[in-house]
Amino acid sequence: MRRLASRVLLCAAIVAVALPARGQAPIRLAHIGALSVPPQQESMCLDELRRGLADLGQADGRSYQLSTLSSDASRKSFDTLAAELVNAHVDVIVATVTTAVAAAKRATRTIPIVMATNFQPVEAGLIASLARPGGNLTGIALWTTDLFEKRVQLLKEALPAVTRVAVFRRPRDTALPAIYADAGRRLGVRTQAIDVDRVDSLPAAFEAAKRGGAQAILLTQWPFFILNRDRIAALALKYRLPGLSGDADAARAGMLLSHGPSIVDACRRSAYFVDRILKGAKPADLPAELPSKINFAVNLKTARALGITIPPSVLLRADEVIE
Repeated sequence: MRRLASRVLLCAAIVAVALPARGQAPIRLAHIGALSVPPQQESMCLDELRRGLADLGQADGRSYQLSTLSSDASRKSFDTLAAELVNAHVDVIVATVTTAVAAAKRATRTIPIVMATNFQPVEAGLIASLARPGGNLTGIALWTTDLFEKRVQLLKEALPAVTRVAVFRRPRDTALPAIYADAGRRLGVRTQAIDVDRVDSLPAAFEAAKRGGAQAILLTQWPFFILNRDRIAALALKYRLPGLSGDADAARAGMLLSHGPSIVDACRRSAYFVDRILKGAKPADLPAELPSKINFAVNLKTARALGITIPPSVLLRADEVIE
């Protein structure tokens, strides 16, 4: 368990003491530490971070080095991994998931932290406000309560007859199902939370939804649902349960509806904050940002397969209609 921390420290030490060319001052690369999960999303997000940094003139291996720690790969908690990055004296921490952001904030009040994605950072007390974050944290506030409430509204508008909805969630997630439930009550929709934690548990989740009388499904925001979008879309067709996902690409994979910001865009935009911090800016002075675009997509091919007619008013509001 200590090997990973040792490697991070060793990398930092090697860079710090790298021998300069004759007559030149030693070159110190900025050390960026990343907290991410799972490995597949880690690669996607951090690749975009690198591209964003390259656009800003920051070259991997020339002006900075990136050390990545993943709780999914190491089975360590984010608190443990964040502490390892703090002990490695990184210059900035990039956190690609909400739980990692919170862990980084608990681990340090001095090292700058950039959130590539996050849910309700103001409400969670991580920053004072979007305009003036304060402290050592800033970045992209990708998901808000309003965004999740909007999903319930869109599902109801697309499927006016629906009164019972199954909410697929990761185990122990109570925050997002509660938001869906509150929004549903205002629209005459009852929700049922169903835990999903493995790919092989997905069929059982759909069976439970059918037994509970669900007429549609809503997915909470979790990398698992992004990584398994094709499987979920296929099962939704099999069980004849139209669904809405927050994954911006889910409708292209076969889900009836998708509504959400692009995680790829957010990861790339996080490079702006990292670049500014490496050039001397303080996180407290860099306003946090909401996503620049929310994509709403409707898959008419899936609608036809399910025998559903999407109201024209919903189609007119869609950013993308998949035939």
